[in-house]
Amino acid sequence: MANDKNRCPWVNLNNPLYVMYHDDEWGRPVHDEHKHFEMITLEGAQAGLSWETILKKRDHYRNVFLGFDPKKVARFTPTKVAKLLDDPGIVRNRLKVASTISNAKAFLGVQQEYGSFDNYIWDFVENQPIHSQYCRLSDYPATTKLSDAVSKDLKKRGFRFVGSTITYAYMQAIGMVNDHAVDCFRFGK
Repeated sequence: MANDKNRCPWVNLNNPLYVMYHDDEWGRPVHDEHKHFEMITLEGAQAGLSWETILKKRDHYRNVFLGFDPKKVARFTPTKVAKLLDDPGIVRNRLKVASTISNAKAFLGVQQEYGSFDNYIWDFVENQPIHSQYCRLSDYPATTKLSDAVSKDLKKRGFRFVGSTITYAYMQAIGMVNDHAVDCFRFGK
């Protein structure tokens, strides 16, 4: 039952997708390359929309973006893009779809330079998650100096839809920052 534990204030307890995402995924350190690319893509797709919209479309995103394999996505053609823009199972925004493909190419560049995207991204926090001490929803920042720096570096490397707010959400999602509220059952785990 969703209400049997204290959870972060942003979790909609009436939405099983939110509860499952929060309980099983959000804030847990990610070290899988495809998962990194998935979360960068989904956080960018979410810009201006609700996270619920993205969670509902997530499985379809995994299918059409071939398991978020950046090598495969980087080879998408204009014909593939046209098909994606006709697909109601994803966010049909031309800029967001195009950014997924260009981000795949940038992602591959980072992998080549650092050996893995994971090596690159976790170096920003010296391979140790930052643990926050938030209580109320109003305590959570939209950006931090660190998300500003990561965003700036990602943009320099050719990534798009990685502004500081999106980057901070990505950092939370992959556990670089553990922002579970102090009274949340996932705090400190």
